[in-house]
Amino acid sequence: MPNYYCKYCGQRFSSLAMLETNHCIRHPEGPQNHHELYEKGEQTHYVCKYCGQKYFSIADMTANRCPHHPNGRGQGRHAPEE
Repeated sequence: MPNYYCKYCGQRFSSLAMLETNHCIRHPEGPQNHHELYEKGEQTHYVCKYCGQKYFSIADMTANRCPHHPNGRGQGRHAPEE
């Protein structure tokens, strides 16, 4: 059975329907928005698209602010490469 991950917070879901119906606390447009699918699926590691730092889970990656975020140093979270 495949797992589905949110690209903003890394939360794992067992169905796509559950992912799309729940709200995401780390959504860049606010927590009233829904989770969004990380389309690359489950990986052994994830790389931030802004700074290149490697993480072993999307949840660990998105929990931290990125010093190279386009909005400015520490103004946004790390994000996985797409």
